Amino acid sequence: MPNTDTDDALEALMTQHRLPPTYRRTITEVIEPLALSLYQASQDSDTPLIVGIHGAQGTGKSTLTDFVRVLLAYRYHCPTASLSLDDIYHTRKTRSELAREVHSMLATRGVPGTHDLKLGNQVLDELIAANAGSRTPMPVFNKALDDREPQENWPLFIGRPNIILVEGWCLGAMPQTDQELAEPLNELEKNEDPDGSWRQYVNEQLAGPYRKFFERVDQLIMMQAPSFSAVRRWRTEQEHKLAERFRSAPKAGEEGGRPAPRVRIMSDAELERFVMHYERITRHSLEEMPARADVLLVLDEDHLLSRA
Repeated sequence: MPNTDTDDALEALMTQHRLPPTYRRTITEVIEPLALSLYQASQDSDTPLIVGIHGAQGTGKSTLTDFVRVLLAYRYHCPTASLSLDDIYHTRKTRSELAREVHSMLATRGVPGTHDLKLGNQVLDELIAANAGSRTPMPVFNKALDDREPQENWPLFIGRPNIILVEGWCLGAMPQTDQELAEPLNELEKNEDPDGSWRQYVNEQLAGPYRKFFERVDQLIMMQAPSFSAVRRWRTEQEHKLAERFRSAPKAGEEGGRPAPRVRIMSDAELERFVMHYERITRHSLEEMPARADVLLVLDEDHLLSRA
């Protein structure tokens, strides 16, 4: 007998993420079997199953996370929380301090060292210790403003989850050797990190506090992009969509008489520089992670998802 509530929720997500009708095949062939396998794995544990979802920029991590969460909640009645590394970035103020004290490039969010892992661990701890009446605040980072939302704007996860989905572009990434770090990878590293101190700091973060955070993951899912050039193209498309949404938003002064917030949209040139911050870890993960991921999902050049 069809589950109308589940079907309605999936259709709402199709609309929310502006997905073509062909995505329904991806749901049936890839996402539904994945959700079922996670549900089954969660039944063998007394504590919430922590599932990590790794994928380079623009691969569709948030989309996959949303569909898995909805399927688990509606089809299997399995309470599922989701946390994005993007939502635990340090505030702009803290990143400005890192830029002054460590390296100027740390003002730009993205790489290891720019996340608030203390906050991330706190959220995981609260979800794991939760009971049926718990209300756990889930952080929100506003990318358009390049800053974290005030805590009063964070949504609450009600109850105790059986599964916690944690997604992020560098989730599960491994540090590199000193030899691999020695030579600049792109123009950004060559011009703004000639002595390698920025990439050394980022690598130390991966080897230290990030490794401990990633070790909390019970299952690692990798969304494997076909190439870094595809990642660059997809990330550019994301920014263009963000710009379109805010161009159609109410103008300043139209929101109940209050000034609309200032929105930070990157130009293509700014975006090209921004993506270079991610290039080293993205390329390294594409090379080494597929062999150790618990689940490998492969994307082709047209963004179609399949299970390896």
